[in-house]
Amino acid sequence: MSGLLRRHRDFRLLWCGETAGKFGAAVTNVAMPLVAVSTLHASTFAVGLLAAAGWLPWLLIGLPVGVWVDRVRRRPLMLASAALSLALFAAVPVLARYGRLGLGALLAVALLTGGAAVVFQTAYSAYLPTLLDPADQAEGNAKLHGSASAAQIVGQGTAGLLAQLAGAVNGLLANAGTFLISLLCLLGIRHREPRPAERNDDRAARSLPAEIAEGVRLVAGDVWFRTLTLFGALSNLALMAYQSLVAVFLVREVGLPSGAVGGLLALAGTGGIAGAFLVRRTAARLGTARAMLLYELGLPSAALLIPLTTQGAGTLLYVAGSFGVSAGVVGGNILKVGFQQRYCPPSLLGRLVASSAFLNYGTLPLGALLGGALGSALGVRTALWIATAGVPLAALTLVLSPVRTVRDFPERRTDDAQHATGPGPEERDGAAARN
Repeated sequence: MSGLLRRHRDFRLLWCGETAGKFGAAVTNVAMPLVAVSTLHASTFAVGLLAAAGWLPWLLIGLPVGVWVDRVRRRPLMLASAALSLALFAAVPVLARYGRLGLGALLAVALLTGGAAVVFQTAYSAYLPTLLDPADQAEGNAKLHGSASAAQIVGQGTAGLLAQLAGAVNGLLANAGTFLISLLCLLGIRHREPRPAERNDDRAARSLPAEIAEGVRLVAGDVWFRTLTLFGALSNLALMAYQSLVAVFLVREVGLPSGAVGGLLALAGTGGIAGAFLVRRTAARLGTARAMLLYELGLPSAALLIPLTTQGAGTLLYVAGSFGVSAGVVGGNILKVGFQQRYCPPSLLGRLVASSAFLNYGTLPLGALLGGALGSALGVRTALWIATAGVPLAALTLVLSPVRTVRDFPERRTDDAQHATGPGPEERDGAAARN
């Protein structure tokens, strides 16, 4: 066991609970579309709609949740979100048993659990810096993202196996069980975060729109936050457009059985582990900004191999393409989260997460709908060509920004960053501190 996990009991519990949650989420990401395709015989567009429902709450409630998270303690919100998700996922097999499971019910579960995920993820992102010292945050982020990738691999493989042995509907029980583990781990954490400090202008009296606007101005007014948020929105649009088609593509176009789909997704997901394992070394060698370009532009370009997938040895093209995408996304996320935690004032972190996620995650339902619409109109393989081409093209946002001209991201926010159009002399020379 590594140093941080061995010596920090509360982080160990958070790590265990989050890893269990990511395992369950991976099962759901495979099982939900398989339920729609294999059990409910849904159309390609309906499968895209199902994927969109899980991300739509970021557009509906993401901004006010960010303000809420900055006003209250984060751990109780995480506990309530985990309990709600546990109940909802456990209800799906019950509905199926009594013949009440239809596409409408499945969409409702996806929408409500998506809402719970908005609250949990926003609170979790703001909670971690209160649990770990600044010196431990880089290691903590790498541990959490690395274990999430490993859990995704196991979860996707398990989902395919469960779908084959017990049916895709019963596979969702695994997710309910992981939320129970997450709930128990969160309850076991001894650290009690202080109540968020009131601000001198009597924050309690401020209106919700005013505080939402403050978070939006933070993102829009800072060149670094603005660049990363715009990139995330465009990248997620393309990622979800192709990911919403993967189950349909592999089952109906390539001709793979459900069990093989889960195994293939799990194998491709090993790229996430590789990305998490190598990102800190890459950032130390190249610099955090240059490493971001490698992880977000270089590696994800392999996505163009995915539409070439065929049966037999041709499935290796899917594995290689998805491996590159997974490595790039996980490595890039670790770099981005670490930068945000160092650079953003703690009192604004919840609103930063929510405001950037409003765009980053808000484009996911649009991407899912776009993928479904393109697949229905042009055919699944043609739609995949269009969507996967958008993955590396999105990274041009970084290439055309100050990220291209610096070695490292800045460590702390200054007034100049609110109006900057490029790096200062020190940053251009690589004087900013490394991870």
